[in-house]
Amino acid sequence: MDVTIGVQNLTREVVVETEESAEAVATAVKKALTGGTLELTDSRGRQVIVPGAAIGYVEIGSEEQRKVGFGAV
Repeated sequence: MDVTIGVQNLTREVVVETEESAEAVATAVKKALTGGTLELTDSRGRQVIVPGAAIGYVEIGSEEQRKVGFGAV
């Protein structure tokens, strides 16, 4: 699932592809907004840490995998 994080005073977004569920990401975001840091681990094992005070917005993508190919036509 893709998570897009808008950071205050930056023009670019931080995009993280993670294996975590949408509920786990939402819980981590809510915890970060109350005075902590948002810590996510991406699908390659890298850790992304964003200060909660700097978060402008967070967009949590759907957990459904995109279909590739033509399928049954």
